[in-house]
Amino acid sequence: MAIWTPDPSFYPSPRMAMKAAPETLAYVAAFDPDRKTPDAIAVVDVDPKSKSYSTIIGSTAMPNAGDELHHFGWNACSSCLCPNAPHAHAERRYLVVPGLRSSRIHILDTKPDPRNPRIVKVLEPKEIAEKTGYTRPHTTHCGPGGIYVSALGNPDGKAPGGIFLMDHESFEPLGRWEVDRGPQRLGYDGWWHLGYDTMVTSEWGTPDTFENGLVPEVLLGSGYGHRLHFWDFTRRTHMQEIDLGAEYQLIFELRPAHDPTKAYGFVNSVISLKDLSSSIWMWHRDGDKWAVKRIIDIPAEPADPDLLPPVLKGFKAVPPLVTDINLSMDDRFLYVACWGTGDMQQYDVSDPSEPKLTGKVRIGGIVSRATHAGAKNGALNGGPQMVEVSRDGRRVYFTNSLYGAVDSQFYPDGIDGWMVKLDVKPQGGVAFDPKFFIQWPMGHRPHQVRLDGGDCSSDSYCYP
Repeated sequence: MAIWTPDPSFYPSPRMAMKAAPETLAYVAAFDPDRKTPDAIAVVDVDPKSKSYSTIIGSTAMPNAGDELHHFGWNACSSCLCPNAPHAHAERRYLVVPGLRSSRIHILDTKPDPRNPRIVKVLEPKEIAEKTGYTRPHTTHCGPGGIYVSALGNPDGKAPGGIFLMDHESFEPLGRWEVDRGPQRLGYDGWWHLGYDTMVTSEWGTPDTFENGLVPEVLLGSGYGHRLHFWDFTRRTHMQEIDLGAEYQLIFELRPAHDPTKAYGFVNSVISLKDLSSSIWMWHRDGDKWAVKRIIDIPAEPADPDLLPPVLKGFKAVPPLVTDINLSMDDRFLYVACWGTGDMQQYDVSDPSEPKLTGKVRIGGIVSRATHAGAKNGALNGGPQMVEVSRDGRRVYFTNSLYGAVDSQFYPDGIDGWMVKLDVKPQGGVAFDPKFFIQWPMGHRPHQVRLDGGDCSSDSYCYP
């Protein structure tokens, strides 16, 4: 008797996901900062047993130029196994790839040939704006009920930004997620605690304040996002706003605990207006409310003004610019990407309120330009940016470009793209894999990384 079975890459719990087979392919969003040639999804061989290990083995070009591909994700994932999810037999098959600048969304089918995904649908910005009231799709997450897309602007490119839903099979935009948004106006990321029926969202700014680069007057005037928002996930209503303080600008990546019985998570503030430091904050339950605690401060490093880009010369320092973080599947290690100084830091967050630095490497950086054993030249630019962690927590991949218009503000000579991999020691500590260094082809810069079968920032779970 034939029976339906869930996708084998779906796992009921993070404990089970950690036992999955190692990834063999990575999908990487690559964009042309000059917006003259189409962006692409590159396919990287990450199987150490393969003859083509650490090389780009495929590439799917978008049909238009100027998309600036950003934080893409899967159409379906382990959250399909939640008891309230009506699609337990969906497949992790399609990549949902937003263009942050163009407001297009591309659907790529990986099933016929995982090494050569093919575009099966393109959603144009007019359709998305008409059906959802949003533009500038930024981040996609597969979750209960469909595909959740955070967007940074309304049809006019102004506030409010927010979240809209797409059907996970037809890929039709369904509409705005928020029923009552309360005071929320700015968008960036959105993720959830399924065990606590809570959505969390973070803030960047409206498109007119970042599409041509960060605006100094907006930044120094505390005009970018500095709040977290907590929502009733089922009712889609705003419950609570927490202001981290106007000094803490650009509240970016949300990393909730993978264990659904744990009511805490981590978020980064890119820069402090007081001293150029970056910080990591933990949100957590406090009675019947949510609260936050600043748990990590990473200071700026003094530097010779002659070595700094114009935007930083007057400060005589390199800010760490923590622009991405990621959390291992066992909720033990938090990875912190310091795009300014070039550090990738590993913290043991077994006690989430008292993190301990357990590992650090340096590559690139505004001033340090640290190299890699696999690099052909002696100085690398850019720095650790988009970071992804394997399901078993033993491997960490990252790339070096943030956003085209912002890249040039901090790396005015341009960024030569690269992708690297770290090996993780079981008890903490990281080291570069000397055999894994990809010098990205000229004309494109690498950004978001996704691993075949899932990774630590793609799936959410309903069982511990």
